[in-house]
Amino acid sequence: MEQTLRVCVFGATGYTGIELLRILSGHPKVEITSATSKTYAGQDVSDAIPTLRGTKINCLRLTEEPQKDFDLAFLCLPHEGSHDLAPQLIEQGKRVIDLSGSYRLKDPELYTTYYGFKHSYPQILRESVYGLPELFREEIKRARLVANPGCYPTASLLGLFPLLKAKVEIDEIIIHALSGVSGAGRKLRQQFHYPEMEENFFAYSVERHRHTPEIESVIENLLGRKIPVRFTPVVVPASRGMLSTIYVRTPEKNIHDIYDEVYAKEPFVILTNEPPMPRWLTGTNFCYIYTHYDKRNSLAVIISAIDNLGKGASHQAVQNMNIMFGFDETTGLMNWSAFP
Repeated sequence: MEQTLRVCVFGATGYTGIELLRILSGHPKVEITSATSKTYAGQDVSDAIPTLRGTKINCLRLTEEPQKDFDLAFLCLPHEGSHDLAPQLIEQGKRVIDLSGSYRLKDPELYTTYYGFKHSYPQILRESVYGLPELFREEIKRARLVANPGCYPTASLLGLFPLLKAKVEIDEIIIHALSGVSGAGRKLRQQFHYPEMEENFFAYSVERHRHTPEIESVIENLLGRKIPVRFTPVVVPASRGMLSTIYVRTPEKNIHDIYDEVYAKEPFVILTNEPPMPRWLTGTNFCYIYTHYDKRNSLAVIISAIDNLGKGASHQAVQNMNIMFGFDETTGLMNWSAFP
């Protein structure tokens, strides 16, 4: 008889934690033994998260610390919280999927610049595996610690990967990406209040964004050389969704065939013959990609759409879990977006 995987979700009442509970509650191979929350500790999941009433975790009690043993931890915590907790869990023999940014960058010096704290665990950082399955599936299988990618890098790197894998000549990469407000997290901030966000959209962190070195480091890992990336994020008045438009200056014109070949067997990447809309992907683990070569400007134009809480966070974390524990990679994830 196949054993059920016991999991604990740390930080279960943020947006990524709630989405994880939703997906895991229907996963046939998983038992959620604990879910932690400082804000809602002492409440049942169904009281704190009404959308989960009627699920098999309806009466699971939210606690500040795990109450039962587990095999795998999902960390949906602030960066500093995951930074300190992940090594402790690994020392206890647990496997960890970290949805924060604490273990995505291999250079510990970058954390002071981009995250505002000093990284204290360089050995664990070197061991961590970047959790983008389409690129690092074999490494994820063996990992003790998977650093789940950011939503912007997921959309952007999936859009870039076929060109990187084919090692086409690349002279320049520019990424302009749009995100729904849920990407900023559940904590209240003035610019995201309804009266200020409605009918409004704005770029942010234009001078320096923490996802820029994340994207650049993966590109360097794949190519063996650095390519500077110009990345600009924009928040739009939608609750969720992400659209990344990528411009790559390259003489390679035959990009359609390259993308067809690389993604032919990937279950969650779908190539489209028209620019995709994020609304097509709400609540799913899919990524839709459209490609066009602009001969006049010698530019490959790639448009990549995901759900920032789905393939950009919680659903991808479950995909990584499936790979780590030998489940079919699509288990619990083959759901399609409701429309309209």
